[in-house]
Amino acid sequence: MTESIHIYTDGACSGNPGPGGYGIVMEWVGKPYKKEYSQGYLKTTNNRMELLAVIVALEQIKFDNLEISIFSDSKYVVDAVNKDWIAGWKRRRYSNVKNTDLWRRFVKLYDTFKPTMIWIKGHNDHPQNERCDHLAVTASQQKNLLIDSGFEAGKDSLF
Repeated sequence: MTESIHIYTDGACSGNPGPGGYGIVMEWVGKPYKKEYSQGYLKTTNNRMELLAVIVALEQIKFDNLEISIFSDSKYVVDAVNKDWIAGWKRRRYSNVKNTDLWRRFVKLYDTFKPTMIWIKGHNDHPQNERCDHLAVTASQQKNLLIDSGFEAGKDSLF
């Protein structure tokens, strides 16, 4: 039987661009094992934080052959996979694609883990999504926020 992980992610941004952050809740299905991650950035966008949350979550996985489900309230992230926008972006070598630095990083992880992407409605009393939102907002309000170097480079960074 394949082991399963459920990953819940959210991004937040105060202003767009502005200070932002991501929140992640990872649960090992059928086990009392849960991890949370969050980080804030000085100047970024909401879409970058939504995507970065998924990337960071996948980077935490240490085992192969897991069934991974990612729950996100970001149509931007979920539709890119489920509507196969990424295939076209790859064919065009990411020409005219925003947040190219993050999408390239994501695709490597996606190709490795093949997670199922599931859209959930945000701010709809979903406990894990609400927790991720809290983590993301709180992270964006911390002192000593990190620099989102991909955004600061000014390339492929708008929305």
